[in-house]
Amino acid sequence: MHMIETADGTHIYSKAWGEGRPVILIHGWPLSSDSWDPVSHALAEAGYKAIAYDRRGFGRSSQPSGGYDYDTLADDLAVVLQHYSVAADAALVGFSMGGGEIARYMSRHGGKGVSQAALISSVVPYMLKEDTNPDGVPQATFDQMTQGMLDDRAKFFSGFFKDFFGIGMLAHPVSEEVLNLAWTTAMQAGLRPTLAAAKAFASTDFRPDLAHFTVPTLVIHGTADKTVPIAATGHEVARRVQSAHLIEYEGEPHGLFATQTERLTNDLLAFLSGEETPRNQEVLDEMTREALVLPQL
Repeated sequence: MHMIETADGTHIYSKAWGEGRPVILIHGWPLSSDSWDPVSHALAEAGYKAIAYDRRGFGRSSQPSGGYDYDTLADDLAVVLQHYSVAADAALVGFSMGGGEIARYMSRHGGKGVSQAALISSVVPYMLKEDTNPDGVPQATFDQMTQGMLDDRAKFFSGFFKDFFGIGMLAHPVSEEVLNLAWTTAMQAGLRPTLAAAKAFASTDFRPDLAHFTVPTLVIHGTADKTVPIAATGHEVARRVQSAHLIEYEGEPHGLFATQTERLTNDLLAFLSGEETPRNQEVLDEMTREALVLPQL
């Protein structure tokens, strides 16, 4: 375990397991690096150095009043890489909000040291619904989330994680214990960081950052993701980034690290090993047909 100090004095909790090529895993909102533990363990066993850290304001990192914009979060990622002397051939793996750190790092820091990127259930490139992003999430939904957290954060997250993990009347892809762990982890974060980070991932437009994805990029997304809709995110990255390869998890929800741990781990290991991952032409062709009637940037 290491505590890393950033330029503004924030202390970032991090951990590194294994030896070998570095793989940096960036967690989603509102969790911590522990959500990556099963994958991190598998990576370490496979000969990689799995590095994970708690985003500022979350988990065991300190909770400053500000710095939850993506420029600062990308700078935090750069500090983590520097701390571990990661200078070349690194893979960045971002889940949900964590995909945004990767996108902004690629543009703001020129992708220094990065040779591969993976976006898992990622918010990239843009979550907010507007004329140029018709498949996004309405602002009213984010407003309701904010009010729910202000009114009763504990109750809000109790319901939030059911959609996150795809819990329904008949579907129970994770145990009650996993739900309880996610809730407990979310409550470790401060209210102010939780709200500020949610605003950041809801409103940040990463479409201009996509041009900086010049390395092989794996995109994995569940087709039944109610938290981060695939049409506005995974499909758009696959369509706009030439180096991207999209893998759709049919019928899967947002929290793939828990609902499809083994499959996700195997897909990541295959990608990291350099196994051929051709672009899914059938999916791309369909998205191209849809794009002909959608407004472009």
